Amino acid sequence: MSVHNPKTFKGNTIEDPQFAKFLFSDVRMSWVWLVLRLWLGYEWISSSLRKIDSPAWVGDGSALKGFWTGAIAIPDTGRPAIAFDWYRSFLTFMLNNEWYVWIGKLVAYGELLIGIALIVGAFVGFAAFFGAFLNWNFIMAGAASTNGLLLVLTILLILAWKTAGFIGADFFLLRWLGVPWIRDKQTAAASLKPLPAPGD
Repeated sequence: MSVHNPKTFKGNTIEDPQFAKFLFSDVRMSWVWLVLRLWLGYEWISSSLRKIDSPAWVGDGSALKGFWTGAIAIPDTGRPAIAFDWYRSFLTFMLNNEWYVWIGKLVAYGELLIGIALIVGAFVGFAAFFGAFLNWNFIMAGAASTNGLLLVLTILLILAWKTAGFIGADFFLLRWLGVPWIRDKQTAAASLKPLPAPGD
């Protein structure tokens, strides 16, 4: 890299290290992302089906109401579940407006869509982003459980969005739709290298 203006770095590109290029841009890693996608997709679908089967989630939203109510509670002793007052105020606002009725449905069916998209390999970056957003919200509300691990893994899929769905629907979708910063679809398709032959 040749830096002409060390103060602003304007007009220069700082290259990613080789290991980052291999992890997140090399199609040979798509086999690893496939395994991770399938496992995460299964976890999301399993979680969603339990919610979809429950009227407390997709009916009156009472399950989510109970979760939020417990999360915003400040105990007499010990630490509250929520560490940030602004997030407690946000949940309180949604509780007072009974948003749990429609957000319960959104969470249940959203988890299902995330799981399907990850397994099929369609728009993996977007699916992982929304999965990470759900995990982050659960963590912010004090529900650690497996959410920390799932958040880290979905962030990895977000970083690897170009190749994470290469063995999946994104193989075709990225060629068909292209990407916003490459307007010419033929150029976008040409930039996606085929998987190397075994032994290469």
